[in-house]
Amino acid sequence: MYNTNIFENHKQNWLKEVLFLFLLLGLTTACKQQKEKYLDPTLPFEERAADLVSKMTLEEKVSQMQHAAPAIERLGIPEYNWWNECLHGVGRAGIATVFPQAIGMAAMWDDEEMYRIATAVSDEARAKHHDFARRGKRGIYQGLTFWTPNINIFRDPRWGRGMETYGEDPFLTGELAVDYIKGLQGDDDRYLKLVATSKHFLVHSGPEPDRHHFDARTSARDSLMTYTPHFKKTIQEAGVYSVMCAYNRYNGLPCCGSKPVENLLRNEWGFKGYIVSDCWAVADFYKKGHHEVVPTVEEAAAMAVKAGTDLNCGNSYPALVDAVKQGLVSEEEIDVLVKRLMEARLRLGMFDPPEMVPYTNIPYSVVDSKEHRELALIAARKSMVLLKNDNNTLPLDKNVKNVAVIGPNANNLDVLLANYNGYPSNPVTPLDGIRQKLPNANVQYALGCRHAEGFPYLLPVPSEYLFVDEELSQNGLKGEYFANINLQGDPLHVRIDKNVDFTWWTTPPFEDMQYDKFSVRWSGWLVPPVSGQYAIGGEGFSSYKVLLDDKVMAQWNDIHHPRAFYETIHLEKGKKYKVLIEYTQNNTEYPVMKFLWDVPGRNLKKEAIQIAAASDVVLMFMGLSPNLEGEEMPVNVPGFSGGDRVDIKLPQIQTDLVKAIMSLGKPVVLVLLNGSALAINWEAENVPAILEAWYPGQAGGTAIADVLFGDYNPAGRLPVTFYKSVTQLPPFEDYSMDGRTYQYFKGEALFPFGYGLSYTSFKYDNLVVPDKLEAGKEVTVHVDVTNTGNRDGDEVVQLYVSHPDVESAPIRSLQGFDRIALKAGETKTVSFTLKPEQLAVYQPQNGLVVPAGNLKLSVGGRQPNPEAIAKGYALEKLVYIEGDYIVP
Repeated sequence: MYNTNIFENHKQNWLKEVLFLFLLLGLTTACKQQKEKYLDPTLPFEERAADLVSKMTLEEKVSQMQHAAPAIERLGIPEYNWWNECLHGVGRAGIATVFPQAIGMAAMWDDEEMYRIATAVSDEARAKHHDFARRGKRGIYQGLTFWTPNINIFRDPRWGRGMETYGEDPFLTGELAVDYIKGLQGDDDRYLKLVATSKHFLVHSGPEPDRHHFDARTSARDSLMTYTPHFKKTIQEAGVYSVMCAYNRYNGLPCCGSKPVENLLRNEWGFKGYIVSDCWAVADFYKKGHHEVVPTVEEAAAMAVKAGTDLNCGNSYPALVDAVKQGLVSEEEIDVLVKRLMEARLRLGMFDPPEMVPYTNIPYSVVDSKEHRELALIAARKSMVLLKNDNNTLPLDKNVKNVAVIGPNANNLDVLLANYNGYPSNPVTPLDGIRQKLPNANVQYALGCRHAEGFPYLLPVPSEYLFVDEELSQNGLKGEYFANINLQGDPLHVRIDKNVDFTWWTTPPFEDMQYDKFSVRWSGWLVPPVSGQYAIGGEGFSSYKVLLDDKVMAQWNDIHHPRAFYETIHLEKGKKYKVLIEYTQNNTEYPVMKFLWDVPGRNLKKEAIQIAAASDVVLMFMGLSPNLEGEEMPVNVPGFSGGDRVDIKLPQIQTDLVKAIMSLGKPVVLVLLNGSALAINWEAENVPAILEAWYPGQAGGTAIADVLFGDYNPAGRLPVTFYKSVTQLPPFEDYSMDGRTYQYFKGEALFPFGYGLSYTSFKYDNLVVPDKLEAGKEVTVHVDVTNTGNRDGDEVVQLYVSHPDVESAPIRSLQGFDRIALKAGETKTVSFTLKPEQLAVYQPQNGLVVPAGNLKLSVGGRQPNPEAIAKGYALEKLVYIEGDYIVP
């Protein structure tokens, strides 16, 4: 018989011992945690980063140098994805406020507004990040390191990505970038709000199809005066914490493997942050048909590390482990880079108590808030550039009875959002904006034409042409909904959907499903209304496949954004075609799926002419599309190639439509929505009023209506030159600035850089500038600006510098601007202070020099020309510089 008392006593003693051991272990761990320097928020970030890296193995260090960095659980490092975008709003992370595309924000010529926009963007970014983290989401587009802004010089209008930039001028670009970066990174003395990234360093601006093997070569003059000063400014004035190196080579070396590039950043300019490669740029070092500067991935990774590229967007850096074994790079060299990366995460507050980091308190309610929606509207209004207004055609009378709204950009969501965009809750197209502005008018809409020949205008397939069964007994498609991402097993729900045109956001199709993990199969039959050549396809995210009679018409699988694809196919009227659509939502914040087509046989021009003939005024919304111009895209349409443009004219099909509408003799207003300059020669000569609206963001339609009908007085200015023809330009591949941009182009522009009209008028007086200036000294300029019209309005005061006696100098260069608001009849004095380097030109023997001799200063609402000076729209004065000054 057992002695139960002895057993119970032994059990109690054993439990006490176990509890003591656990307590001792816990205390030991806690003491260890307290002793870990990297967890001590009182220590300098550099010291903490060094301590953290010292505890990592080589494999762990290398793992943290990839954009998708895994967790190191033993050190308490959570997984982190460095890839995020906020070009004009938080991008690709679900709902967000969408501001005008970067080129449109540049057209505001308003650095203070840039700061306000960036502050709103960073508020939303912080709120979204912390919401994701609370839900255990740490994937792409969910972090705090943003690869924005794109500050490459838009040197040639053919470049498809030029719309992502702030235009063709380094001074304007630098000033706007500094304020955008400051708004993103915040003003706390200790912590970064976000990390901003100046990209793409060093010289990068197309051609898009060639970027993985192209070698951009520039002169020292162009490098110092055009391609680098704005990057330098973002480092020294904005403290940008990250720089992205470009795909291309520069003067023979890949930018992400160039020690001279790193030397310029870190040693000459004092850059303290980290360098990230453009995505898969390091792979270009060895890939066949790309740069091929080294034969293996190990050598490519080592080359990038030795050039100071801290972070690899791509999959090359895992090879660093073998590169160390092969003696291509040392672990000590890797340590330097990993320390910089860890320091960045520390500066973002990722390892500190949330209560210590001020930005953790930003509520999620800021996302898509009323205040941010209003800010998007203000920005869109400010971005509008009035190019022509003969006989005061604008503003229009709100009492107009019959309005025709025509064009491929009149009711198109894509042209509001551009690229690298977020997703607004309530976007307003131009058609929406006009109808909201004129609730009592008869507003008729017609597409009029497609964007370009051979480029379909895809719309959701209507229910009336879709059938559930082969007997055509019921309209719609059978939808089978699965609670997994691979259409496995029995569907959780089955229903009849009238068509496939869904945007679910974060609400799942059914309450018992997850919004971010489901799949759908739709099946049925399509019966075409007419015979002819159709475009059949889809648009979706994150993956989809569209089949017609078992032939794949479109498919897409991506982690970044939705995209539309299609195939052309001949279909017969009344014939039945089997439809199968498979869709997967795999952990995105913007689940969307659409079954799309473009139906042949419609006389789009005739439809437009009919509504125009019955109207009192015609509003034409023409231009381009981010599906035609953009980043390395598979576009094969006349006038476009791989994301770039081959010609800079408005596509001929659009000009033909404008001519047909103009022949009716109706009042016509042309509104352009595009991301790059257009050679609209016929339109500029014949259409009485033209407004450039860019890709204007979520509030674009409202802003356009406000301008057209006089509720906002436009004051935007062109951040690029509008040329008359592509024949005025040097070859696209030539990176010399000779003959490019307003600084070196000697021909006649259609609309010059800095140009923009108003509904009021302004006059300049009392230009105060010293007659002489000692080289190396600052100079202050004062001028009076008066609103001489009868409307309140903004004026963009522009200061240009030129050296008329220096042959190699730019024709003129912008060195100051100020957007000011003036009431009718009001006068304000505007002042600028120019630093010595702003007066410099390039000399081969000395670099940047302020030379002795004549300096011309021009101030006005546009570039100076004889007409502008005669009418008081601009003033000029010669200043004599005494002595030479070499800029350090």
